[in-house]
Amino acid sequence: MISVEEALEKILSHVSVLTTETKPILETLGQTLAVDVYSEMDIPPADNSAMDGYAVRWEDTESASEDRPIRLRVIDEVAAGYVSEKTVTPGTAIRIMTGAAIPKGADAVVQFEHTDEGKGLQGKASVARRDDVFVHYSVTLGQNIRRAGEDIRRGELILRRGAMIRPAEVGVLASLGRASIDVVRRPRVAILATGDELMEVGEPVQPGRIYNSNTYSVSSLVLRYGGIPVLLGIARDREADLVAKIRQALETDMLITTAGVSVGDYDMTKKVLAAEGEVTFWQVRMKPGKPIAFGRIGGVPHLGLPGNPVSSMVAFEQFGRPAILKMLGRTTFVKPTVRAILHGSEDNRDGRRCFYRTHVEKREGAWHAHLTGPQGSGILTSMALANGLMIVPEDVERVEDGEMVTVQMLDWPEEVEYV
Repeated sequence: MISVEEALEKILSHVSVLTTETKPILETLGQTLAVDVYSEMDIPPADNSAMDGYAVRWEDTESASEDRPIRLRVIDEVAAGYVSEKTVTPGTAIRIMTGAAIPKGADAVVQFEHTDEGKGLQGKASVARRDDVFVHYSVTLGQNIRRAGEDIRRGELILRRGAMIRPAEVGVLASLGRASIDVVRRPRVAILATGDELMEVGEPVQPGRIYNSNTYSVSSLVLRYGGIPVLLGIARDREADLVAKIRQALETDMLITTAGVSVGDYDMTKKVLAAEGEVTFWQVRMKPGKPIAFGRIGGVPHLGLPGNPVSSMVAFEQFGRPAILKMLGRTTFVKPTVRAILHGSEDNRDGRRCFYRTHVEKREGAWHAHLTGPQGSGILTSMALANGLMIVPEDVERVEDGEMVTVQMLDWPEEVEYV
């Protein structure tokens, strides 16, 4: 058996960042930018109002007060998306809406609430056209004005190559007028379940058979981390069927099989994989998930996960997830962890790194970890109840109730640090 670190290093050394593609920005969420993005404009493109109110010369309002408002003549009205052709001169004002360009001559905006128009109306301005306005409060130079380029300057590097696209990045690209962008394409990951005991979901229950849950849990994990699952169905325990299914994966970026990699007499997956490609390792010093195969088939990386559903999911989190992230162009692969107070106890007698399903919550400034029940590798509901995996190192034989433990958080993104 090799260590978790050795296994991950070998896997990552056999996968590469994929090629790029140009996609509409709304379809790029979670993908990685393949180019640096520079701005060809200032944003905002011009000084504009941050408030509904009146564009004024700030000097005209210096003496304004609640008891002694100053009177200004209203010479125009301008809405967002429009530009006034008139100039604000001493003693005048232009009624202005949020986002509208600041008229010439104006250097501040008095919000409606500080005028007789908004006074007593809880900020809701009258739509009636006015000839004058009374200002009850003074403003300072530049008050309530958003300056041209205060967000983005022309020629500025806005988004760097290698950044993951989140909703904020999509919004920034849209603000720059970019309808599409070059990104690292998503990996197509073939998913193949093996075993005569498996039934497809939706089929009637048969004696001695179980439903094929692994395909769906693993495919969901592939989707969650940015890949595109390609479902190959179930390969029966016959060499010809397994070979035919595996060869369908040669047009994808990665093949993931479940089951058939342990030491059982009927686990012919190992034999077929060795004949069809190359195998780098078979077992990893971890629990659950010891029987893991990795190699290449026709140049396609292959990850062979255990058949037990919990083992399959835990092993994918440690090895399949980082492989997909690397293909996506990401550089951070380590899952976030927290130090938590354990409620319960567990043994670790066989010198493997153990991953126990736990539910973690924060109370009174400290994280608390509760085991999600029996830890058998076939108890899939224990994963549904968990939001983390408690990690017990190889050289620790037992963890006790109340002890501080490290928990790998399943639902937290790699980019965020939690305290």
